[in-house]
Amino acid sequence: MNIANKFTTLRVILIPFFVISLIILKTDSYIPAIIFTISAITDFIDGQLARRKNLVTTFGKFMDPLADKMLSCSALIVLIQLSKVPAWTVVIVVLRELTISGFRILAASNGTTLAASIWGKAKTMTQFIAIVLILFNIRSLIGFPIDMIFYYVSIVLTVISLIDYIYKNIKVLDLENI
Repeated sequence: MNIANKFTTLRVILIPFFVISLIILKTDSYIPAIIFTISAITDFIDGQLARRKNLVTTFGKFMDPLADKMLSCSALIVLIQLSKVPAWTVVIVVLRELTISGFRILAASNGTTLAASIWGKAKTMTQFIAIVLILFNIRSLIGFPIDMIFYYVSIVLTVISLIDYIYKNIKVLDLENI
């Protein structure tokens, strides 16, 4: 397993520690925020390593986006429980992730890999930033809802990236042979 894939695997391993710490400590402690931040940083590191050192693998193409989805959805679901984000927004995120995963599975069954778009990358980045800001209780520190501004921007980008993804990859559905 190369170093980029080890960072992806680390992200997945950290998810239960993050979720348990957030459920127990809520946002009253920085521990869940630190674990999430480390996990989010591994996403940036594994991508940089894979591209710069030519360490792109089939495992990485599959696991990296899946690890992102697992991390963000886990965080958002617990944040619903803690009344930090509205459930309807998380439904949008989860439905987008399931739809994209379905497209990727269909494409893979035909031997095609679907690349992430700039919209998807922007969605992930703003989502991770929003979650970090929420976890660090940044609003109570600065008195301005920058966390929710980032969060709602991420929701808008979630919808835009879904529309863009479907538009660019509609051929995967093979609608002519339904």
